[in-house]
Amino acid sequence: MSRSIRYNYVIGDVQGCFEALKALLKKIQFDADQDFIWFAGDLVARGENSVGAIRFIKKLVDAGVAKTVLGNHDLNLLAVARGIKPIKDKDNIADVIHALESDDLIDWLRKQPLCLFPNEHTVLTHAGIPNIWTAEQAATLAKEVEAAIAHEDFNVVDTFLKEMYGKTPDIWSDDLDGNARLRCITNYLTRMRLIDENGRLEFSFKESLDDSMPKGFKPWFDFDSKAAKTHQVVFGHWAALEGKTISKKIQNVDGGCVWGHQLLAYRLEDKHIFAVDNPVF
Repeated sequence: MSRSIRYNYVIGDVQGCFEALKALLKKIQFDADQDFIWFAGDLVARGENSVGAIRFIKKLVDAGVAKTVLGNHDLNLLAVARGIKPIKDKDNIADVIHALESDDLIDWLRKQPLCLFPNEHTVLTHAGIPNIWTAEQAATLAKEVEAAIAHEDFNVVDTFLKEMYGKTPDIWSDDLDGNARLRCITNYLTRMRLIDENGRLEFSFKESLDDSMPKGFKPWFDFDSKAAKTHQVVFGHWAALEGKTISKKIQNVDGGCVWGHQLLAYRLEDKHIFAVDNPVF
């Protein structure tokens, strides 16, 4: 990054809420000559204009003024585009699939990372980092999945996408291999909410921190985090948190915009949160 950066903003799950994204960039007075945007994934899915959002974000990334990690809804779009999964009734992604430049958008999307370091003190993934991994370990494991998704051989890509869905294995082991290993990594980085003390995943819970949780499981950030010892962990994914500051070292940026709440931008320089209501609601 050769240009001098004034402010770095992490923007939470856009989910195709293009009008909210434009309103948020106006609120923060985003200046492409001075500022940089880090997107927390889930660029598309259930908002009013997925294709508008992904087109716009791609332009920002291609211009060198933004980067994004992949979220679970972005991975689902890849699976739909490859003919592996049907479009869910509640997902508004047909506009991306049928766009004139759909192939270019999908090819660009599959080459985006699952883990980024906005600065030397901050790590960004869509769903967070389990207590059992360091930030560096998360980034290294993310590269294994990234290599499969971005592979030049679409047989490799499609094999991964076909095997991507599933709840097992639900706990990490260095001995995992093949698509089971890639699935486990993907689930931690893009689907995780609750885990147990050993890092075992629980997939059903999506509610708020005040709701009853399955016995033995807690939010991943309630455990002593190896990653948070060295970095601030910034994540989206969990809309019910509505951008809650978990601690000085852990920050959520999903304001639940797609559910009629807010789209958030978290400024790394001073940890200030900017929010706009979803104008579509």
